[in-house]
Amino acid sequence: MTTASDPSYPAHWEADVVLRDGGTARIRPITTEDAGRLVSFYEQVSDESKYYRFFAPYPRLSARDVHRFTHHDYVDRVGLAATIGEEFIGTVRYDRIGPDGRPASAPADEAEVAFLVQDAHQGRGVASALLEHIGAVARERGIRRFAAEVLPANNKMIKVFKDAGYEQKRSFEDGSVHLTLDLEPTAESLAVQRAREQRAEARSVQRLLTPRSVAVIGVSRSGGGVGAAALRNLRDSGFRGHLYAVNEAATTDLLDGVRAYRALGAVDDPVDLAVIAVPAERVPEAVAACGEHGVQGLVVLSAGYGESGAAGLDRQRELVRQVRSYGMRLIGPNAYGVINTAPEVGLNASLTPAPAPIHGRIGLFTQSGAIGISLLSALLRRGEGLSSFVSAGNRADVSGNDILQYWYEDEATDVALMYLETLGNPRKFTRLARRTAAVKPVVVARGGRHTPAGHVVPGTRLPDATVSALLRQAGVIRVGTVTELVDVGLLLASQPLPAGPRVAILGNSESLGVLSYDACLAQGLRPGAPQDLTTAATAADFRTALGAALGSAESDAVIVTVIPWVNEQEPQDDLAGALRDAVAAHPGKPVAVVHVELAELVDALAPAGALSPRLRPTGQDEGGYARPDVRIPAYPAAERAVRAVAEAVRYGQWRRTNADTGQVPEYEDIDEAGAAARLATLLADVGEDVLTLTEPDAAALLAHYGIRVLPTLPAPTADAAVRAARSLGYPVALKTTAPHLRHRADLGGVRLDLATEADLRRSYEELTDLLGGPGELLPVVQAMVPRGVDTVVRSVIDPAAGAVLSFGLAGVASELLGDTAHRLVPATDRDAAGLIRSIRTAPLLFGWRGSDPVDTPALEELLLRLSRLVDDHPEVVGVTLEPVVVAPEGLSVLGAAVRVAHPPARTDLGPRTLPSY
Repeated sequence: MTTASDPSYPAHWEADVVLRDGGTARIRPITTEDAGRLVSFYEQVSDESKYYRFFAPYPRLSARDVHRFTHHDYVDRVGLAATIGEEFIGTVRYDRIGPDGRPASAPADEAEVAFLVQDAHQGRGVASALLEHIGAVARERGIRRFAAEVLPANNKMIKVFKDAGYEQKRSFEDGSVHLTLDLEPTAESLAVQRAREQRAEARSVQRLLTPRSVAVIGVSRSGGGVGAAALRNLRDSGFRGHLYAVNEAATTDLLDGVRAYRALGAVDDPVDLAVIAVPAERVPEAVAACGEHGVQGLVVLSAGYGESGAAGLDRQRELVRQVRSYGMRLIGPNAYGVINTAPEVGLNASLTPAPAPIHGRIGLFTQSGAIGISLLSALLRRGEGLSSFVSAGNRADVSGNDILQYWYEDEATDVALMYLETLGNPRKFTRLARRTAAVKPVVVARGGRHTPAGHVVPGTRLPDATVSALLRQAGVIRVGTVTELVDVGLLLASQPLPAGPRVAILGNSESLGVLSYDACLAQGLRPGAPQDLTTAATAADFRTALGAALGSAESDAVIVTVIPWVNEQEPQDDLAGALRDAVAAHPGKPVAVVHVELAELVDALAPAGALSPRLRPTGQDEGGYARPDVRIPAYPAAERAVRAVAEAVRYGQWRRTNADTGQVPEYEDIDEAGAAARLATLLADVGEDVLTLTEPDAAALLAHYGIRVLPTLPAPTADAAVRAARSLGYPVALKTTAPHLRHRADLGGVRLDLATEADLRRSYEELTDLLGGPGELLPVVQAMVPRGVDTVVRSVIDPAAGAVLSFGLAGVASELLGDTAHRLVPATDRDAAGLIRSIRTAPLLFGWRGSDPVDTPALEELLLRLSRLVDDHPEVVGVTLEPVVVAPEGLSVLGAAVRVAHPPARTDLGPRTLPSY
């Protein structure tokens, strides 16, 4: 008998999932304690669904059925349930069978599978989620195929199997459809899984941002406090749905003009979103009330959770468990709130007071409330609007990944701005960011290089520049400050992407033009000579010059510099109109304005209708500007404008070159199963420690992936060195392997091209006399290889970035100067080609100063093979190949160090799950 507390209970199979409609459910193994739940579940299933499951009328489960369906060995017989709270909403089970279709044990690798989903929950994707999870369980237990018998009329279940993406066979036998599914993941099944994940997570965020009714729980009668502020902001934002205030001590029907109730249960109508603003110790009571009322999502403003220490972190974990038990999603705790400016919604469920952000095309996500305030204020001052805003606080449930899923398909969002303190699930983030960046810009500012309190994600060991490079590989625009986040976002939201790096500069200030020119050079752009219009230039002069620059085939972007007129006779809105006219007449190229103390010009160039009444010039209505549909960002410093343009240039280049992301190649000689078996043997007696493999073990593991490490033979004595050289064949190299001398030819620890026994004995004597005895030096002998360029290839698992592939030249270039490039694993053929070309010393590989070019295709293949090894086997936590000598023809791996460990759970692989707490 197995219960949830039994040591044999597979707790790692438990998972929270997001369903198709955006709600959540928990999937877990069925235990002997579930008999009552199973009977209750079956009683709620329709007779038709029971008939489809058992192929005959089956009104109730017998005691024998209940025993069978709740007693499992979790190897040959497994049952999983999808639950909301304590209630079963769906079940799935498999029974291992042999070739004759009868019950069997391993090594039989086929199982019969069957589902049953409560009718009220059909259409929510419950069966699809259960199939993903039971499939992963089956693969873990050595089952490779599922067999299923389905009645022809059961179209829903046939579709579940058909749409899963697995390779399958179908036949019609004895009045039923016989299906066989190969459980080996395929590109199609992975694509199906990720598409379902995207739709479900996007829908869950959509439900939070488009509620038809909102209740604020914790509204004080005095009008003070967080709850009252949130209620006022909701009311004043013009929320289009129903609004309710909840205060257990309410004595009137209205609070701040909003219908008030003593308890949420007293509200007769459905409530889609609840904003909770009560002390942390009272939040569980509020969450329970929301769950019982059928609320879909929560925004918890209350503090006192992970940000407050260990006790708060425990409270936070329990909050997530409670929220998910009701099928809800959570923003927070310690959140600043959410905003949706869509005219049909008008939601400001945040602590942002009036004037609220106006409607725009920028989506904004922050983990920090303080940074959220700063960003909202900066956008408001610049006259820019938002499509949506989420400040997730401790982001215990809904994270930046969920918001990216929503923005990816949100037609109201053109640019995604994100302030992140950690990347959460880094593999998933980079995957989602790459996909989103292919259709709209993703701009990220990262704060905090160490793990902040309340965030249970480890910090990164990688240098900040490396993290930036990896984000750029995924198409993310990485900026250093929140000011740059706004600057870049403004340009991308209002301007087309530049076709190249050529920048025209014009304006009425020669000095400002020169500053812009210098800034362009510093950013790697190709500026033309600044055109000085002189301080006497009129609005018409600007219109003519800008039109000419935009119409020129020699420019891809234009910087306009403006200083105040001495006589102040030229109205700023006249200049704005002139610039707008020129842009409208020559669309297709980005324009940025650099100004000196011209706040009115900034206002005049802001989007029509975007200015709040406070910013709109007196007497100026929304349609008063010339070309009000044309938007031009303005910056108070040349460096800021140029930086924004440069980021747009780099992003545009990424969009053009990464339309084809490349492929992860297949190599027929890779022995994945052999490597897995070897790793299992090596780790059999290893606990939680990291194991550094011996050189023979490392070489044997790498050989499974076609990576040959040149053998070395120990030379504890001169005679042993001679015997080794005879075995390998002259000429040979004599090297020390002592840690302090390894790869240090400059210290005399390497002797090359030893062609004779005499040469070898003389070098051995010199080496030991100079550097120490053989016991200290640990000398080895290795065959000589063709000369070439010495390089270093590494892969490491970083807690914040995932698996990273690195490349550089051996020695000073990478060790002292840090000239190393990085790519995320799995690397594609395009990634490998770009990796070796992105280091500053790359010309040495391609025939610098008349030298012979080396075999870069062989080097790219080595990188791809190593990437495959690390991606296929998460047990491999670190690999260093040094040196890798790349010759004009072929390469040689002279040394390899490999570290392995039992892998952590990979949340980016396997069935869809929410992060666990």
